[in-house]
Amino acid sequence: MFAIRHPVLVVLQPIRGRLLLAAWLAAAGAMCSLVPLVAIADMVQLLLADSMVAAPAQKQQVLQALLLQCAGFAVLGAGLLYAGEWLAHQADNALCHQLRLGLVAHLVQLPLGWFGQHASGEVKQAVQDDIAALHHLSAHTCTALGRAGGSLLAAAAYLLWQDWRLALPVLLPFAGFLLFLVIAMRSSQRNMPALFGYLTAINRATAEFVRGVPVLRACVGGQQPYLAYRGAVNGFADAFLEFARPLVASMAQAHALVSPLTVLGWTLLLATLYVTQGWASPLQVLPFVLLAPGMSAPVLLLHALLHNLGPATAAAGRLLALQQTATLPQAASPQPWPADAAVQFRQVSYCYEGSGQGVHEIDLTLAPGTVTAVVGASGSGKSTLARLLLRFFDPDSGCVTIGAVDLKQLASQQLYRHIGLVSQDVQLIHGSVRDNIALGWPGASMADIEAAARAANIHQRILALPGGYEAVIGEDARLSVGEQQRLSIARALLLNPPVLVLDEATSASDVLNEVAIQTALSRLAQGKTVLVITHRLASVVHADQVVVMANGRVQGCGSHQQLLAQGGLYARLWALAGAAERKGGLPC
Repeated sequence: MFAIRHPVLVVLQPIRGRLLLAAWLAAAGAMCSLVPLVAIADMVQLLLADSMVAAPAQKQQVLQALLLQCAGFAVLGAGLLYAGEWLAHQADNALCHQLRLGLVAHLVQLPLGWFGQHASGEVKQAVQDDIAALHHLSAHTCTALGRAGGSLLAAAAYLLWQDWRLALPVLLPFAGFLLFLVIAMRSSQRNMPALFGYLTAINRATAEFVRGVPVLRACVGGQQPYLAYRGAVNGFADAFLEFARPLVASMAQAHALVSPLTVLGWTLLLATLYVTQGWASPLQVLPFVLLAPGMSAPVLLLHALLHNLGPATAAAGRLLALQQTATLPQAASPQPWPADAAVQFRQVSYCYEGSGQGVHEIDLTLAPGTVTAVVGASGSGKSTLARLLLRFFDPDSGCVTIGAVDLKQLASQQLYRHIGLVSQDVQLIHGSVRDNIALGWPGASMADIEAAARAANIHQRILALPGGYEAVIGEDARLSVGEQQRLSIARALLLNPPVLVLDEATSASDVLNEVAIQTALSRLAQGKTVLVITHRLASVVHADQVVVMANGRVQGCGSHQQLLAQGGLYARLWALAGAAERKGGLPC
């Protein structure tokens, strides 16, 4: 049933030896637990046997020995079962601990662009749901398989030893049921990928719905803000019906075949036949009547456990796929940070996976101490340039350099220490306001933190919070989008990096605060290599260099006046811009 490289076996490899031992202990415990049933059959046979077979005193001694045997094996069986469960849970705890830490460590090393191409629901499913699915497999399923398998093997072996002629027809329903299981599981495995694909879609749609429900409700008037989620749920329901419909009737028939009542009736029918034909005595068929119906529960449990292998297999496959995702390559001997902060894009091309969008053959230089503004329509490639500079991913061809050093030759930690990002999509951690500002420099003094907050025009707002700088984001501090953006600007001011990327950095600022924030950004940008991504043409008039992007290529490059004089795409965009948008300017 398992391929050599079955995903479940690969994921469980670190604890496979302990799980096998736990399963064997559980099987041995289950076998010991059957001994009292066998002893009861022996006692009944002894009590009903002709008194000439054994003297009363001898019978009493045998009965006492059988009772002691029952007690001893019951205690031994319980101890072995406990040992198996304890070992399995210890192994599972070690595996889950290793997987969670390993996955998070791997996620940290993935290109930052990978997270933009995968929904948070997918990451949550792998780190939480898929590991939970493996928890049931490693902590419970292995020992349960041992118990079921041990009971079935011991009972079948004992009945065959008693009378193989009667045992074979008695065991026939169980053999038929196990054969059915193999066929049904092979059939269901073919439909599992599609089924779990819909589960992934539900996770993705749930995360998107929760994150965007205010906007969805505002846009559709609260009527149906969950269309994507409902579509994913309906898709899963339809796929599940297609998966389950052909199995339901056959599964019902198979379960009826091995139900305790059916097995008991079948065994009594065979026993009656054998006794009336003189092939066995009533006492000889007694163990069959006692043990055969008891085999139904392990067989049905075995079916339930094997059925759970489908979700575990899918979970293991997703975990392996995530573990095998290529990490961001790191230089074996990282170069020191260059003194020159000049940024160059040299014949850089990059296409997003599954689409032709990206940038193509970009040649661009950002001189130290200058501001380069990148403008263009949505999807033109301007944000891709910023992500390449931040090394969210590496170019498909060409290279991005700082001070003539390829970004690939710089350590990632060093890179993000020297390149600051102020984005419209602000990410705050669950912690104090002070910790959020000092995220890039945990050892910063309180005076430096407050100075950065003042420069970002957020100091007074922080002081008004319960606890001030010690207020916890999301609990004591509930900040507006504009206030969160100013907090991220304070974070960049504190870090004071030589290279700065501003991605719509003032998009959420109100009119009263925008002038103060523009001033703070002007102060932050002094002497730095600055890349500005913006859709507001009015804010680029004072930039040292304006780059016009369209279809992933540079369509123009120069100052505001030079581009207007050329009369190209930039001039057309400027002509379309409203008078209100032309007011103000880029802080440089």
